[in-house]
Amino acid sequence: MDINATLFGQLITFAILVWFTVKYVWPPITKAMHDREKKIASGLEAGERGRRELEIAEQKAISILREAKVEASQAIELAHKRSLQVVEEAKEIAREEGERLLERAQKEIAHEVMQAKSALRKQLANLAVAGAEKILQRNLDASAQTALLNEIVSEI
Repeated sequence: MDINATLFGQLITFAILVWFTVKYVWPPITKAMHDREKKIASGLEAGERGRRELEIAEQKAISILREAKVEASQAIELAHKRSLQVVEEAKEIAREEGERLLERAQKEIAHEVMQAKSALRKQLANLAVAGAEKILQRNLDASAQTALLNEIVSEI
């Protein structure tokens, strides 16, 4: 293998190329690579942060759902208790109204019985007067008959 000037020329050209690349080309490339590496690292960090925030949000959502279920069950229980209370109140009102109607009916019946007794007394008095009139075979005038009738009614 012969060493000649071409080899030295190529060696010098290669050395200049390496020096030029190291001096002017390599720094922007390495800077771009470092910038890209930082962007990727920050993206990965943001993704990790987002994943953690998602987990926290999921836990909050589960917690909110649990609270909502508890509140809903409490509301249902309260509504059920209230409906039972309303039913009991309605039963009580209906019972009281029934008692009032029964009492009023009993008063009306008692009043009608009193009227019927009074009417029967008057009829009995009229019959007694008529019977006595027939027995005595005499005619009584209207004022004497009314006085006798009132006397009999007061005695009965």
